[in-house]
Amino acid sequence: MQLDFFPSRTVTFYLARLFITRVLAVLVMLVLVLQTLDLLSESGSIMEYPGNGQAELWRYVSLRLPQLVSRFLPYSVLLATIITLATLNQNSEVIAMKAAGMSAHQVLAPLLLTAMAVSVVNFAFNERVVTRANATLKTWEKNDYGPLPRNSGTRNNVYLRDGPNVLAAASLSHTPEGRLMEGVTWYRRDASGIILEKIQSPRATYANPGWKLEAPVSFDVQTTSLRPLKPFVVGKELTLARVDTTGVEADNRSIVELSHAIRLMEATGRQTGELRAAWWHKISGPLSSVLMPLLGAVAAFGLARSGQLFVRSVAGMALGFAYFVVDNAALAMGSFGGYPPFLAAWAPFFLFALLGEAVLIRTEE
Repeated sequence: MQLDFFPSRTVTFYLARLFITRVLAVLVMLVLVLQTLDLLSESGSIMEYPGNGQAELWRYVSLRLPQLVSRFLPYSVLLATIITLATLNQNSEVIAMKAAGMSAHQVLAPLLLTAMAVSVVNFAFNERVVTRANATLKTWEKNDYGPLPRNSGTRNNVYLRDGPNVLAAASLSHTPEGRLMEGVTWYRRDASGIILEKIQSPRATYANPGWKLEAPVSFDVQTTSLRPLKPFVVGKELTLARVDTTGVEADNRSIVELSHAIRLMEATGRQTGELRAAWWHKISGPLSSVLMPLLGAVAAFGLARSGQLFVRSVAGMALGFAYFVVDNAALAMGSFGGYPPFLAAWAPFFLFALLGEAVLIRTEE
């Protein structure tokens, strides 16, 4: 049996069933509590918009729930690992399995396999559900929880720089006629950044190149005078590629969409280190669930009657939460160029995988 990675089929299914039921139970408990607290904190802002009611509260829950599930699934795997292994240890089932010739790795193998399946499901859930919920919720929040724009491609509060000048728009959307900006303001500035002229327009359409302002009104800063202007084009350097790569948020895009945005940004000469780190983390993040059985394994071994079961459980929990702290710190370092993108996303994973394996081999193998 020592030469087989997995124990018998009966033991494998028994441990996997125990583990997955506890993962789901812990996840449901965490999400229900956190969703309730989050809804209580946001319900005032939602109901503040005229006409909002119970339907909008349920809409908020439907958009926020996928985020909570995705974020706290690895935590649920960690807590479920400790609960499962501590229970098996307390009932002397781990001792029975080791007496039958099973190694520590064989005891953990069904949990690792189940955690891998959870990681795959989490990755698919993030790509198909969470990214869309993130984009919709952020748009809704920027709209003060008012009616959502019919066009799902609408972006709010667009801010674009063309040399010293700035083009700002309340919204940017796709229409059958092309790209459309609404609530447009063009700030003409000198080299030092001082505003010389402010031109406001209700609409601007893409003129290839530049953006054509409709019914513009100019405000001269020096003379404080207003005067209407004929439609004209501004921002000729603001191509569609630059506009599409402005304000790219990794949480709102699938891994394929994010890859396309990164290529566009690189083609325009913009920095993509932060987005590349987020791209890699879309894989390493869900895969962190595989680490949790290894980090929580310290709760499985040792004699329960020795009185150290609680200490072992706390140690396993501390290892797991330390991973999440280091993972967030590495991403923060990668966001401003302190770490290369690949290292920022994967260094914590490999570090704690080696740490968990070293602890397991040192103490049990």
